[in-house]
Amino acid sequence: MIEYLILIGSLMYRSGNPTLRDSTFQDSTYQGTPWWESNQTQSMTIEGVAEKTGVLLLITATIALSTAFTVTPETFSVPLIVGLLGSLVLSLFIIFKRSISPSLICAYSAFEGLFIGGITWFYEVALDLPGIGILAALLTFAILGAMLAIYRAGLIAWNRNLAIAVVSSVVAIFLIYVVSIIGAVTGAYSIPIIHDATPLGIAFSLFVIGIGALCLVADFDFIERGVQSGARKELEWRAAFGLMMTLVWLYIEILRLLAKIAIHARR
Repeated sequence: MIEYLILIGSLMYRSGNPTLRDSTFQDSTYQGTPWWESNQTQSMTIEGVAEKTGVLLLITATIALSTAFTVTPETFSVPLIVGLLGSLVLSLFIIFKRSISPSLICAYSAFEGLFIGGITWFYEVALDLPGIGILAALLTFAILGAMLAIYRAGLIAWNRNLAIAVVSSVVAIFLIYVVSIIGAVTGAYSIPIIHDATPLGIAFSLFVIGIGALCLVADFDFIERGVQSGARKELEWRAAFGLMMTLVWLYIEILRLLAKIAIHARR
């Protein structure tokens, strides 16, 4: 149940996500930050965002793999909890303090690596699903590549109607997870579609992954707007941070989907 807390942070995006809202790319948002007053000529680029996203992914993947291969049944919960709490605290600080510090954002990715390593170990070893982590990672990157290609080809545009539909879906998913957390804590009830390896549960996971893929489109749209508006070079870290939140959410949901499919196939 504790991985749902990281999902809550990832659900904030575009107009509902202070990580990548329009004001993120405006210089006025950062008034009062001393170095912001210097005369800098470099502007944000898509290539720069891609490079910094790659750095964050490398940090997360390296720590996740190291964690997954070194933990034991007695210790796997330690990196899981430390990674969860650390990533939550840092993500909230980065979002609400409008931080673009590379060190903080890299530290956030490191905590995400601990969390992902712990939860991946749980699925692979505790649930006896070897190889599920690699498959989930490959599918996550496949979705990222596919959505980027679709967006760049102009086959999908982030407009008002799509934004309303996706935001409404995200709010609904958010509420379902919150209700599920309350039910788990109190022991009063559970929501089968989240956990059960049934056709309905699998369909729900597919729906959530589909919404997550559309969140990537929203991320691409706002990054492109930042580039077009001539945003500062340093904001590439901020944009990469926003993408990381969506990718982590997608990975966790894909991991959950694959587990449901595997368990359902065993029956």
